[in-house]
Amino acid sequence: MIIKIALPLVLAFIMFSLGLGLKKSDFTRILKFPKAFAVGLLNQVLLLPIIALLLAHVFNLSPEFTVGLIILALCPGGVTSNVLTKYAGGNTPLSISLTAVTSLLCIITVPIFAALAVRHFMGEAAPPVNVSKLGFIMFLITAAPVGIGMLVTSRSPDLAKRIAPIVSTVAILLFLLVIGAALAKNWTVFITNLPTLGPVLIVLNIVLITLGLTSAKLFKLSKSDASTIAIESGIQNGTLAITVGAIIAASATEILPPTTIPAAVYSITMSFVSIPFVLWRRK
Repeated sequence: MIIKIALPLVLAFIMFSLGLGLKKSDFTRILKFPKAFAVGLLNQVLLLPIIALLLAHVFNLSPEFTVGLIILALCPGGVTSNVLTKYAGGNTPLSISLTAVTSLLCIITVPIFAALAVRHFMGEAAPPVNVSKLGFIMFLITAAPVGIGMLVTSRSPDLAKRIAPIVSTVAILLFLLVIGAALAKNWTVFITNLPTLGPVLIVLNIVLITLGLTSAKLFKLSKSDASTIAIESGIQNGTLAITVGAIIAASATEILPPTTIPAAVYSITMSFVSIPFVLWRRK
């Protein structure tokens, strides 16, 4: 019930809250900072999955955990990256634009590359992955709610402005509630795999944030843009990764399948790296 129904519904609500903060200009604004946007997009779409793959090899993860880690790396930043960017004094419009574009792009990239990862790493034990079906489900729980949120903002901007803070707060509380309930129901699974996955996920966060800073410095971007790209590169939508991993595993129980465990652990460990980084950049 929690994994199969509650989690996708909460994810859809979170994406709706993201849509309330988006306008058409968020998609065209990339023309104002094309270099910074290109660097962030390259990191998110190409380099993140490659780094996740390398770390899975270095830490000798199981095929299922490797797939889960790659799914996590394929997911966009989401609302969390926007909030952290704003608090860190980064370029919030750039963060919103990156989130908006990658959230739509992931409808195509996640099903295709997740299916390839499942077939390659899990071999004969791989569950069948219908790319079209997975893409359609992702559209329903990500792009459609974002579109509805944008429509509300476009048609009733005053209403959207009033309800956006409330919706955002409720979305965060629902996320914490559902993740907490899922972890409580799967506490033994979580604790058992924490020693294996905790180190690799913390290293992943550190490497990705460092990648963001390094790539921004390489292309001589501003400090504000560098903070944004580092956060967008290092923060992934764990809720979406858990949902995708559960859909792929097609589990009929409330036990978190192995393809979701990396994202579940990441939902906890990401704060160990991201919060100190944000506080440092804020100063």
